[in-house]
Amino acid sequence: MERLDKFLCDSGVGTRSQVKVILKSGRVTVDGKPEKDSARKIDPNVQVICLDGEPLGGKRRVVLMLNKPEGFVTATEDKNDRTVMELLPPEYKHLDLKPVGRLDKATEGLLLFTNDGDLLHRLISPKKEVPKVYYARHEGTAGEADIAAFAAGLTLRDGLNCLSAKLEPLGPGESLITVCEGKYHQVRRMMASRNMTVLYLERRQEGGLTLGDLPRGAVRELSKEEISSLDKM
Repeated sequence: MERLDKFLCDSGVGTRSQVKVILKSGRVTVDGKPEKDSARKIDPNVQVICLDGEPLGGKRRVVLMLNKPEGFVTATEDKNDRTVMELLPPEYKHLDLKPVGRLDKATEGLLLFTNDGDLLHRLISPKKEVPKVYYARHEGTAGEADIAAFAAGLTLRDGLNCLSAKLEPLGPGESLITVCEGKYHQVRRMMASRNMTVLYLERRQEGGLTLGDLPRGAVRELSKEEISSLDKM
C-alpha cells in the first residue's frame, strides 16, 4: 500500500504541489470513483488509478541526457559548488533522478540521469565495459607509442591499473579517447601519464548514445528505443 499522492508523483503526473491541485479538481479516480484525498492508501497492483480517464502505471522510468557545461559538479548536492541537478527542468525534479557516473567540474558533454537504480549500476559497472568516447585538446601530439600504451592498459603513478583504452590522434594537440571504466579523473590522468596535459575535455558518446545536436546546457528525455538499447548493454 502507498499514498495516492506519491503514486501520482511517481507516475510523472507532477510535483507534490501540482498533484494536490489535480486531486482537488476531481480529475483522479480510483476504481472509477473520483478521489481527492492525497493521503489515501492505494494498492496499484489491485486498484485502477486514472487521470482524466487514462490509467496510470506507477513509477515512470526516465532517462535524461544532459549536455553538461563546465562549472558544475556531478553530485546531487554540494555545499560549495553548483551541481548538475540545477540544470534539470522543473518537471523532472520530483522523479528522484540521479547522475549516471561522473564528469568533473571542468569537463563538458554527455551525462545521463535516471531513476532506475538497476540501469544506473549496470551502466557504471566496469564489468559491463560500456564504452565512453571523449574529445580532448591537450599539450603535445599523440604518437604510435602512446596509442600502444593506451591499448596495453596504463598503470598510473599511484599504481592504478587502467583497462585497455583506445587513443585516436586527430592532429596536433587533439585526440579521441575511448575508455570502458570511469575512475576519478581517469582520462586526464591517463593523458598526463604520457606527457599530454589535457586543456579541454568533452564526453561525446556513451554506448550507442551521442550528443547529436543537443545544445550545451540543454536536456532531453531518451526515447523508449534509446532506453531499450541501454538495457541491452
